[in-house]
Amino acid sequence: MTDVATTLGNLLADVLRAESPVRIRAWDGSETGPPDGPVVVLRSPMGLRRLVWDPSELGFARAFVAGEIDVEGDLHDGLQRAWAWAREHGRARVGLRQRGRVALVAARLGVLGRRPEPPAEEARLRGRVHTRGRDRAAVAHHYDLGNEFYQALLDPHLAYSCGYWTSEAATYSHADAQWDKLDLVCRKLGLRPGMRLLDVGCGWGSLILFAAEQYGVRATGITLSARQGEFVRGRIAERGLGGLVEVRVRDYRELTGEPFDAVASIEMGEHVGAVNYATYAATLFRMTRPEGRLLLQQMSRGAVAPGGGAFIERYVAPDMTMRPVGQTVDALAQAGFEVRDVQALREHYVRSVLAWADTLERRWDEFVRLVGLGQARVWRLYLAGGALAFAENRMGVDQILAVRPTAAGTSGMPDTREQLLAAGIAG
Repeated sequence: MTDVATTLGNLLADVLRAESPVRIRAWDGSETGPPDGPVVVLRSPMGLRRLVWDPSELGFARAFVAGEIDVEGDLHDGLQRAWAWAREHGRARVGLRQRGRVALVAARLGVLGRRPEPPAEEARLRGRVHTRGRDRAAVAHHYDLGNEFYQALLDPHLAYSCGYWTSEAATYSHADAQWDKLDLVCRKLGLRPGMRLLDVGCGWGSLILFAAEQYGVRATGITLSARQGEFVRGRIAERGLGGLVEVRVRDYRELTGEPFDAVASIEMGEHVGAVNYATYAATLFRMTRPEGRLLLQQMSRGAVAPGGGAFIERYVAPDMTMRPVGQTVDALAQAGFEVRDVQALREHYVRSVLAWADTLERRWDEFVRLVGLGQARVWRLYLAGGALAFAENRMGVDQILAVRPTAAGTSGMPDTREQLLAAGIAG
């Protein structure tokens, strides 16, 4: 009897007229495919069964999270090869004869059977999308893994967003890039001592704490995560910033009160949803005083998989929506803002995600202890795939600087781009 790996290699050649882009090792120990690079390990027929039921990234993700399919070697390299291979061969026409061949091989290898249950790590949200209750559940799925998990993964600022890399020096670290990102945001907002700053979606408080300590502002952050709110309050107390910084656990739609001198929202707009984005933009406008500035940092994506793809939507960030940057600019303009600058940071995100991935691998046993093997595998796949998506321009990230003009049209902004450049605000 032909071994499993050879059988699968022959099947690929027959059905898609292509060889595997990576080496394959099957559960019987047999191997096929190129000798160099990563090795895809099929630990049992169950992994292939998932691919039969869902021949897509979702089927692979479920099998990977469950440990039925693994990758030895560089996961990022393996995904890159597979993605390039899928672009070239994924649309091959498959006729009835090839479909019959797949069914016969699947039956012979013990792959056929009932659809396997998804791994426990898959999100199971209920209710209408982007209601307040469901939004809280979506945030909890992603952010309530535990503060210890994110403390271990992120830099000391606990900035869970794209860094800004300004040096190639060997001593320059991801923590330095996050410092430079936070400083860039503050400079773009024109912060000065005594100003009031609102951070919509403040995470673990990286921006509000930085702005208070480095720029002397009074900062307020909001988050939907009760665990984040509790953690930020602890950091405020530890640093003696109770007179300058506060955090509130609430929905952006619940914001009331006097407008702020400056408003930031760092990679939170992706969680708002297309149906609510006009409300989100209008809220940011209402909470910004005339001549006040808004700094919005947001991931972007084209028309394909605006939620990031089936894996991200099911396992990492449920109900997430990424829009082309032009649509975001238009939404801010429709709300009343005047957009003054857009800065793309896509390549910076590749470096940020790879830095997180390196931390995950170096401290793997610790992460498994904190969140379990399945969730650690979710993050291994998420970070490897995310770095590739940014590198290949399937995802982007931009900082959008806008201002709320007065009724008379004044902005309070510098008159020339040279002045913006001199202040480090644009470029």
